[in-house]
Amino acid sequence: MLFSEQNFRRGEFCGSIEVICGSMFSGKTEELLRRLRRAQIARLNVEIFKPSTDTRYDLNAVVSHDLNSIQSTPVANSSAILLLGTKTQVVGIDEAQFFDDELPDVCNRLAQKGIRVIVAGLDMDFSGKPFGPVPALMAIAEHVTKVNAVCVRCGAPAMYSYRTVASEARVLLGEKDSYEPRCRRCFHMI
Repeated sequence: MLFSEQNFRRGEFCGSIEVICGSMFSGKTEELLRRLRRAQIARLNVEIFKPSTDTRYDLNAVVSHDLNSIQSTPVANSSAILLLGTKTQVVGIDEAQFFDDELPDVCNRLAQKGIRVIVAGLDMDFSGKPFGPVPALMAIAEHVTKVNAVCVRCGAPAMYSYRTVASEARVLLGEKDSYEPRCRRCFHMI
């Protein structure tokens, strides 16, 4: 459906993009789960997706570090998200940084169909550089929520994911055994 003033007046064009971003251990997935559960309580038709490469906790569920979970559909690429049901009103996407660069276009297409799209992901990689499609999603989103963890070194708000193991790979699935949240000062300390 293309945007038109007539469609807007009839309430047919009300999609949006929300991005929840921050460092590891900052509560991104918890916030995503909270919003998706509220949509389910409101009896909205919700579909949830995650990258099939994220196998840390469960193959078919989005799982937070606190082990709260919600069933999801693992997909190999962002275009597979467009194959959702016709009655879908809310789409949740976790671990957005692991998706391809087409994710912002996919989210725009969904929002233009009137779907509320809620996306969670890391905004920076382990070296402090913008990560995957998340910065582009932040640019086109109606709402951006940046959450912070707690720096394990000094207790300040942490916005960086410091890698504690030796690896230069941009993508290294891991948990507290491989990463720790750090503030700006502690992240840049040698």
